[in-house]
Amino acid sequence: MSKLSNIKNGADDLMSRIVEKRLKLRKKDEVQEGTARINPKTADFLGISGKLEIVLAGKKRYNFDVIISGGVPVNEVWLNSEQMRRLGISDNTTATVRKPLTSTARP
Repeated sequence: MSKLSNIKNGADDLMSRIVEKRLKLRKKDEVQEGTARINPKTADFLGISGKLEIVLAGKKRYNFDVIISGGVPVNEVWLNSEQMRRLGISDNTTATVRKPLTSTARP
């Protein structure tokens, strides 16, 4: 019984440290494939420096390299138009954005 409670407490600690935010995904041709542009204030809040993870509908997860840019609004993430089309993501989609949990998400 004590092992089970230790596992549960460990999982609770992990979940309490994950910072994520729902942001709008926008198509921008000037962004390179495989990268995402994000506002510096949003990046600081999420603890993002090198990579970010985008989660759609709680199922599809994608990792992108980060470019921090002051020209991006606080509530948006800019992605490459062609890549969004290939992934089936429409413009102005709301998605969960966070620091990557693992390296198993698709690029």
